Amino acid sequence: MKVIVCGAGRVGFGIASQLSAEKNEVTVIDLSPKLVQQISTDLDVRGVVGHGSHPDVLVRAGIEDADMIVAATHLDEVNMVACQIAHSLFNVSIKIARVRAQAYLDKSWQHLFSNKNMPIDVVISPEIEVARTILQRIATPGAFMTVPFAGGRIKLLGVRLLDDCPVANTALTQLTELFPDLNAMIVGVKREGTLFVPKGSDQVLVGDEVYVVAQEGQVARTLDILGRKEERGRKVIMVGAGNIGIQVAKQLEKLPGIRVRVIENNSQQAEQASIGLNRTVILNGDALDRNTLIEAGVNEADIALALTNDDRVNVLVAGLAKEAGVRRALCLVNDRTLDLLKEPLGIDVFIDPRETTISTILQHVRRGRIIAVQSIEDGEAEVIEAVALATSALVGKPLRDVDISDGIKVAAVQRGEQLLFPNGDFVIKAGDHVVLFAERKDVPGVEKMFRVSRDYV
Repeated sequence: MKVIVCGAGRVGFGIASQLSAEKNEVTVIDLSPKLVQQISTDLDVRGVVGHGSHPDVLVRAGIEDADMIVAATHLDEVNMVACQIAHSLFNVSIKIARVRAQAYLDKSWQHLFSNKNMPIDVVISPEIEVARTILQRIATPGAFMTVPFAGGRIKLLGVRLLDDCPVANTALTQLTELFPDLNAMIVGVKREGTLFVPKGSDQVLVGDEVYVVAQEGQVARTLDILGRKEERGRKVIMVGAGNIGIQVAKQLEKLPGIRVRVIENNSQQAEQASIGLNRTVILNGDALDRNTLIEAGVNEADIALALTNDDRVNVLVAGLAKEAGVRRALCLVNDRTLDLLKEPLGIDVFIDPRETTISTILQHVRRGRIIAVQSIEDGEAEVIEAVALATSALVGKPLRDVDISDGIKVAAVQRGEQLLFPNGDFVIKAGDHVVLFAERKDVPGVEKMFRVSRDYV
């Protein structure tokens, strides 16, 4: 696939990195010669210096025979115009734009991005997507990742096993025997920096980060079995009243019994937040000052959220909050090199905004009947939901007889109103929604399994 990416910032770099790693032909456009040079050096991509919405620059980038454009600059208007030009002048099939301003996304203007108006196939609002991710993590204490599949009936959980984990040193086959009625399956394990699909004979160990696919109604029981059952918090301290912070606070205000206090260093931004929020207390102050955190009540809070635009501030604030006694600390982090500080500072959850955005884009890059995609560990693996066609190699015979790579794990199947967790005797039927875990090297194989018949030619 030939892809044009407008914008070489954090999101653009992340998208280009993922797509180029999968052998797509990627060209990145940016006004900054420095960023273009850096991305061309670091990744196997072509770089073009110029304005992402100018037709002549797009032509230099190869738009005339491109399959997709992803417009992810810092300016919404540039992103929208780039997609308009890609459609009107060059008939590009797939057009994706990052749009941050909520004014464009109001339901009153829901037809704005239709083919008759401004033809954008996928509009991504990082603020809304990241806010949704944060709320999912808050709703599932004990898990560092929570992602819905199958219309919310299935949840992907990321869980770190602690010293008191009751099933540590237990083989997966034995877990199935111990809990035969548990609709949950461990599909991936990260151990000492390596992510892999476990075999039935493999044990789970203290310190492992395990990825579990579970029926929505059995999430609490699954976390309890893994030793991570925790009560939901009601007192929330949030640092940062930017776009993401405001989105999260608005959603938290809708939940009964939740009390939120927000610390914002910028006085003007704090004032704007106080106007836009109803039940949230806004404090103007520096959250890196421990006294400010104590004044906000961090020592009595259940959850601390560090949501500023500065990764280092977020990590330090989350660490200070844990030191002050907050039960659970979550923070936004774009720079993955800071992961090394997570455990020493006792921070519970790092949320990478790029991973959320990239997962949304991958749904439209993937060939075949792919419905949903979640990128895992910066693209090391993916959890994919797809519709099985009659031509699929998965259909019509027991799973144990299907030639599937060891890096792929079929986790759950939705068949009409039924939710099924398959074993080796299970037979997938045409029309089933299949949720599976795949290591990076096996993603192309998954795409092939779900392609329509003409794609095999």
